Amino acid sequence: MSEQAGLRPNYSEAIEDFLKAIYLLQQEHERVQTSMLADALGITAPSTTEMAKKLAKANLVVHEPYRGIQLTIAGERIALEIIRHHRLIELFLVEALGYTWDEVHNEAERLEHAVSERLAERIAEYLSNPRYDPHGDPIPSAEGSVAERRLTSLSQWPLNQQGRVARLVDQSPDMLRYLAEKGLVVGAQVDVVARDPFDGPLSLVVNDQPQIIGQNVASNVLVDRIDD
Repeated sequence: MSEQAGLRPNYSEAIEDFLKAIYLLQQEHERVQTSMLADALGITAPSTTEMAKKLAKANLVVHEPYRGIQLTIAGERIALEIIRHHRLIELFLVEALGYTWDEVHNEAERLEHAVSERLAERIAEYLSNPRYDPHGDPIPSAEGSVAERRLTSLSQWPLNQQGRVARLVDQSPDMLRYLAEKGLVVGAQVDVVARDPFDGPLSLVVNDQPQIIGQNVASNVLVDRIDD
């Protein structure tokens, strides 16, 4: 992040979305392929390649044909600022305006580009400088640092060991509503008491309530251990 809020160059929403998408894909892939980025953004592969070449000239990405795309330091700084805005907005909508966690993503997508760094700082202060959004995603600091945690998917969590729901991978509205029905919200205490073989369902205790979920759902719930 720049030290003086609001003094970074103004980029179009399309460029900011492009850089943000690369950053998010880089969390899972060392090199982001053009096809991955096109799918994530809902645009054609030729359009993706054209944008990558444009941003490479601006020193925001490194683009090597057939080897993929990576953010430069400057490109990552912009991506992290937009992600910070997005996640702060999501939390603000839940905490201050009473939105449910399945409603906030689309609202934040619309607002993230319009928020100044000054307003982002005011929102962060209002929320007591939070580290995570409603879905457990880390909120980058104003300086661009991101908290790291070692989390385990619920599908791989040891039997009879209590943990705490820390993050959701699939944040589609339908999945979030289903998880909420099962009590699997961020912060919930969870214990896997049985796991059927051959990718069968898991029997859980969530905040003292018995629940059953499938392996696919469990793989989207990331769990952290509860410190003694």
